[in-house]
Amino acid sequence: MHVLVTGGGGYIGSIAAEQLIARGHEVTVIDNFSRGHRGAVPPEATRIDCDLRYPDNVTHVIRSAAPDAIMHFAALTLVPESVREPGAYFATNTCGGLNLLNAAAANGVTRFVFSSTAAVYGEPASLPITEEAPTEPINPYGRSKLMTEQMLDIFSERYGINHAMFRYFNVAGASEERGEDHEPETHLIPVALQALQGKRDTFTVFGTDYDTPDGTAIRDYVHVLDLIDAHIAAVEALDRPLGAMNLGTANGFSVQQIVDAVQRVTGVSLPLEYGNRRAGDPPALVADSTKARETLGWAPSRSTLEDMIGSAWDWFQRHPDGYQD
Repeated sequence: MHVLVTGGGGYIGSIAAEQLIARGHEVTVIDNFSRGHRGAVPPEATRIDCDLRYPDNVTHVIRSAAPDAIMHFAALTLVPESVREPGAYFATNTCGGLNLLNAAAANGVTRFVFSSTAAVYGEPASLPITEEAPTEPINPYGRSKLMTEQMLDIFSERYGINHAMFRYFNVAGASEERGEDHEPETHLIPVALQALQGKRDTFTVFGTDYDTPDGTAIRDYVHVLDLIDAHIAAVEALDRPLGAMNLGTANGFSVQQIVDAVQRVTGVSLPLEYGNRRAGDPPALVADSTKARETLGWAPSRSTLEDMIGSAWDWFQRHPDGYQD
């Protein structure tokens, strides 16, 4: 299959391209590289500079590439930034998604896998979160992704675009060749690893008085390779619409568990400090991924703290300055 991967210069998109190629698929990557890295794109992939905000460019690329399927990762993803600059998030995530869907429909692309987010749920009333939970996002990032989900449902009905939409909270870990290189870095595990590298003076645990077993917040994590397994299984199964599916462990890990695991796996002590809770941080967020497991036969095998932290630490040590592009 020929798969077009948007955002293929980013953390998840580049590993998706890598894994698709490893499994015999042809890959075209498009990215505007405003936050992704050209060096992250696998050399076996066709690389095209393209900004999804410009519909004529998107249509031209889709027509020329003529893919069998699209995996859509390209997005702005920082929640605080989305609050400060909502227009940028709707322009890139929502309008960019619409431009991509219009191009897919006009050129007969009928398989579409969308990297959504569990932020579409907002602050859920019960855990673990199922796909039937109300979608009530509390920030422009979550809203921009939900709007794209809603467009996908309509395009599926009108144009026969079979689709899967994956909602997940936190992705961690690395492949042998590719890992996280964000600017700024906001994800918990790479922030901790940067502190071990001396790139940060301290690592702060925000809140120790939550109603959780150890008092720190609990979040759901999935290894990036397990995540991509689900995406590839979906793109190969899209002879019908699959709809929205959560990806997660349904258990979650506390911040303190991650701190302990980082020090255990790396053998290095974190320069720790403890701070107050951050506004808007709920005690726990975990997702029920039963639907993905039953629909796709998805069985995450690497989503332990040891595997996620160990693979990320290996990549950080081999690429101390990231991709350098």
